[in-house]
Amino acid sequence: MEIDARGLSCPQPVIETKKAVDKKIMHLKVLVDTIAAKENVSRFAKVMKYHVDVVETDYGWMLELEK
Repeated sequence: MEIDARGLSCPQPVIETKKAVDKKIMHLKVLVDTIAAKENVSRFAKVMKYHVDVVETDYGWMLELEK
């Protein structure tokens, strides 16, 4: 599943990620374009016991979350 959270202000990227986590999605890609969103989504995912890989892209970051 891929969540495009670019252009969304915090806490919206975390809220969108939480919706997927609540559905027990095991593998997610979250696209973000601010440092705050990158840090907040990463922190939330780690608390929810996901492994997080962050890849810098031309538009910001792609966070790969894996349970």
